[in-house]
Amino acid sequence: MTDDNSILHRINGLVAEEHDLRTKHAAGQVDDADEKARLRALEVELDQCWDLLRQRRAKREYGDNPDEAQARSADTVEGYLN
Repeated sequence: MTDDNSILHRINGLVAEEHDLRTKHAAGQVDDADEKARLRALEVELDQCWDLLRQRRAKREYGDNPDEAQARSADTVEGYLN
C-alpha cells in the first residue's frame, strides 16, 4: 500500500537525485546527454508522484478511499500539459 508519506518521501528522494545530478554535471562528472536523459526521467516520475498525491487528496476530500488512487502512465500524466 502506498500512503501520502511514502509518496512524499519518494518525491524528496527524486528532488535530491536531481540536485545531485546537476552538481555532478557542473563538476564535469556527468556529460550533457546523460544529464538530459536522467533529468527527463526524473521529471516524468516526479509528475507521476505529484499526480498520485493529488488523486489521493481529492479522494480523501470527497469521502472516497485514497487507497483506490492509482499511478497513471507517463503518457497520461505528461499529456496533461498539452
